[in-house]
Amino acid sequence: MRITTNQHIHHLIIKGHKQGVYSVAFSPDGKTLAGDKDNTIRFWDVATGQEKKMFWVDIGENHTRTVRSIAFSPDGQIIAGGVNESETICLWDMETEEQIKTLRERRSKALHWVNTVAFSADSKILASGSEDGNLYLWDVATGEKLKALTEDAENIFSVAFSPDGKTIASGNAGNTIRLWDIASGENYATLEGHTNWVFSVAFSPDGETLASGSWDKTVRLWNTVTKKELKILAGHTNTVWSVTFSPDRQTLASGSADKTIRLWDVNTAEHLKTITGHTGSVKSVVFSPDGTKLASGSEDGTVRLWEIA
Repeated sequence: MRITTNQHIHHLIIKGHKQGVYSVAFSPDGKTLAGDKDNTIRFWDVATGQEKKMFWVDIGENHTRTVRSIAFSPDGQIIAGGVNESETICLWDMETEEQIKTLRERRSKALHWVNTVAFSADSKILASGSEDGNLYLWDVATGEKLKALTEDAENIFSVAFSPDGKTIASGNAGNTIRLWDIASGENYATLEGHTNWVFSVAFSPDGETLASGSWDKTVRLWNTVTKKELKILAGHTNTVWSVTFSPDRQTLASGSADKTIRLWDVNTAEHLKTITGHTGSVKSVVFSPDGTKLASGSEDGTVRLWEIA
């Protein structure tokens, strides 16, 4: 770990992954940062950047698999990891540090790895999207599958729950974003506008706006009530892998294959700042719960903590 400065943004560089980092996540209390890869989830102290612990993936018979996506439950008790194994998700207890459940779907059409996982606001439901287009809802307490939502796209790259817990958004290889009613399982809206695969979706904290990032190099903002496109945020010169709102909804961050992070004003669509420093694609960005820090994970093998405010 070393401390550096970039465009007056102080940040910590955390090394600990031999390969790239697909996903980063803050614990709900903001004290811990998690990052995936190398068949592990690693945890660092946000204040110091020091590694605290590491969880290994165990899918039985001493087999491990690469973690592709992670998510903390909002109550802070569990962390989920979608792994590079056919429709498999692992759950760990944050207090005991034990892998407590392995969620699996063994249908003949469930053949590919899990790209994305997300918890509902009450921590009771986990959503997962996979490379073969399966979108599932799981009961966190029992590990049982609650519902299968189908997509006719080949790949689901990102899922996100609305803050009120009624809707799931999914970004897919059909160049669209789909909105699903959790209670009925109905796909009640499809948002069209991107011209290539949609790799990331995120709801604003108030649930009124949805952001998306795509292979078409753009970030787009959508009104969740009217289902209309609000703004196109252009500037990245390569794929946008990840988008995230600040807790106050005023700022959006986007991470890209052009090795940069961009900060945007949500209300005006103004480009506020470009953050450089990564030497590989920025695969994941996320704000801390208090909005003062931004974490990023990259194919350069580093996790970085940026002081935003």
